[in-house]
Amino acid sequence: MIQAYNELNKLESKVGENMAKNDFHTFNECMKKEDNSLTASMEDYLEMIYRLSINTGFTRINELSSALNVQPPSATKMVQKLTELKLLKYEKYGIILLEQEGKNLGEVLLNRHNTIEKLLRILDIPEGEILEETEKIEHTISKKTTMCFQDFIDFMKNNPNIVDEFKIYRNYLK
Repeated sequence: MIQAYNELNKLESKVGENMAKNDFHTFNECMKKEDNSLTASMEDYLEMIYRLSINTGFTRINELSSALNVQPPSATKMVQKLTELKLLKYEKYGIILLEQEGKNLGEVLLNRHNTIEKLLRILDIPEGEILEETEKIEHTISKKTTMCFQDFIDFMKNNPNIVDEFKIYRNYLK
């Protein structure tokens, strides 16, 4: 317990170090550093196409537009862009198939989404806010951070008493 307390003190002092280093950047500048060629919207579409294709191996524009609450012409435009990037196969009025790279990326995107949702549940975020908060967070974190979140989730699964203590603490604060 004392070791954990000392670690927390070290982390708190690091927060002050960032200010001293003057290492701050705008959100847009931070996002430019990421090696991601897909926009947040492209990621949303690819993730949803992956979700919809898991059982059947394909999906259609109407299913996709309905799932994302967009108009079919908007979904068609994005599917065409993703097809140009060789992530999908699509012919007008046909089915949408994921190319292998699209499947791989779709799986990563869905896992990232699910990881963030699980973390927010551990943090006791109200159920009605989890999806919206996940959507805000998922396009802004790195693979490395996602892996750290997953490690934290796994740690909490193996230490449910800590989760219970956190929830008691949260209720105390309310």
